[in-house]
Amino acid sequence: MAKVRGSLLATCLLLGPLLSAVLALEPVTTAIAIATASVLTGYLSYPRFYCGRLVECCEENALNSTAFQLDLQKKLFGQHVARDVIYRALTGFMNNENPKKPLALSLHGWTGIGKNHVSKIIAENVHEKGMNSKYVHLFVSTMHFPHTNKIPQYKDQIQSWIRGNVTNCPRSVFIFDEMDKLHQGLIDTIKPFLDYYEQIDGVSYRKAIFIFLSNAGGDVINRVVLGSGKKREDLELQDLESVLSVELFNNKDSGFWHSSLIDKNLIDFYVPFLPLEFRHVKQCVMAELRHRGLPEDEQLALRVAQEMTYFPKDSRIFSDKGCKTVTTKLDLHL
Repeated sequence: MAKVRGSLLATCLLLGPLLSAVLALEPVTTAIAIATASVLTGYLSYPRFYCGRLVECCEENALNSTAFQLDLQKKLFGQHVARDVIYRALTGFMNNENPKKPLALSLHGWTGIGKNHVSKIIAENVHEKGMNSKYVHLFVSTMHFPHTNKIPQYKDQIQSWIRGNVTNCPRSVFIFDEMDKLHQGLIDTIKPFLDYYEQIDGVSYRKAIFIFLSNAGGDVINRVVLGSGKKREDLELQDLESVLSVELFNNKDSGFWHSSLIDKNLIDFYVPFLPLEFRHVKQCVMAELRHRGLPEDEQLALRVAQEMTYFPKDSRIFSDKGCKTVTTKLDLHL
């Protein structure tokens, strides 16, 4: 809001000379000019007009919990555990005016089952422009941190990016994708920002959101789902979270190998994404048809889902690519 007031002051300073100039005109022109300036000033003094239409502002409590819940229900398929955990974690965090630490979510599972998709849903519900917001920051390991010999440089860059962006917007969102391809030890550079410090060098990081995406742990999740003896819908977070954190800490390819983030309990939730079944792939096809403005077609969805590959080979229960290739396979039929 301080930034808004500053911008309004600048606007008034600009309008002042304009009003002085028009006073020299004849009465009718002067009246019209003054009315126009008054309307303009009135609009700019209304924060929603300024923030929504002129610039993007950092809004710290913009989450609509009902809309967020509907988004998760309509757009995330086959992930009842992840949907419930993420909804409760984010709404509780956003409704807390004085959190003790930033929110840290670590999302795990095979490719194509919704990790990136749910990150996009979170971004859209925290900031209006979603992934296009200047307050949402995506880091892809293979793109932003490719070289082993530059790890010290990467550590400085990560800390600088986080410090600068949180200073600009306390409710910044940081997404680290491909954690399983991240160099060992690199993620520990953000430990100070995830800890329970009230401030670091005058900056509070407690309202920021950190999301980690990884394929690591996918095999463990699949084994639990296949061997638990429970129905899929009866699985709960406690059935998976503890074995998942142990697997990540001891797996050299997880990005969290012997990480202080796990050792110091700075990850709030390890969110398991379950392998998708045939019925979930059909739902993905239907959603893609709706996204393209096309009518839902049960037979078309059935054909596309049948063309996907499944595992285990003998029972063909789970899609080995999730919904990742649904759009390209649908293109062939359309």
